[in-house]
Amino acid sequence: MHFGTPLRARPVAVKTWTLSKSDTTIHFMRASPPPLLPIFRSATQARLLAAVYLTDRSMTIQDLSERLEAPYATVHREVGRLLQGGLLTEHRVGNARLIGPEKRSPFHRPLRELLEAAFGPVPLLQQAFEGIDGVEGVAIFGSWAHRASGLPGQSPGDIDVLVVGQPDVRDVYAACSEVGLSVGRPVNPTILSRPEWETDNPFLREVREGRLLHVIGDLGAEPGT
Repeated sequence: MHFGTPLRARPVAVKTWTLSKSDTTIHFMRASPPPLLPIFRSATQARLLAAVYLTDRSMTIQDLSERLEAPYATVHREVGRLLQGGLLTEHRVGNARLIGPEKRSPFHRPLRELLEAAFGPVPLLQQAFEGIDGVEGVAIFGSWAHRASGLPGQSPGDIDVLVVGQPDVRDVYAACSEVGLSVGRPVNPTILSRPEWETDNPFLREVREGRLLHVIGDLGAEPGT
């Protein structure tokens, strides 16, 4: 037995081992776990679960394949494993086979929390805004922040992001667009200068009285605090 040279492939890194016996050569392949959360068997499996659990909507295997930019056969195989493990559900609408999260599973809530911490909008926004000049603070507000904080209500259709500072507006919108593609819902920035954030008006009072989910930086003192 000898170990072959590791191969790299996108979107999932792959390592190969070669077992030789006489004239027969057998290749073994193992997908690398995701660096953010290496408890999953592969990055594809983790991203698949995140796509289903963090969007709260059912998708076809073709939808998932396109979203993950992964081969259909790979996604189909992973979906089969997760269905068998009781983490996903499926139902048919016409000829479409729709895949969704199994909300009755005892693992649903803790698994969603793990995926949120590793692949949700907060870590993705942190990464996206890290290199943008002029950003003093970023936080998520509105319905998504309320649901993430445990407050009951309808699943949010988008994510509202407060950006304090004087960044290039194009950089902010590009970052939010990139994160939106990853999490499967629009990410809408509200950009305020420091003086604007420190003023008092009905909109800002509503933002402050609700839940603010810190992303990066410091929003500073709020009026009345």
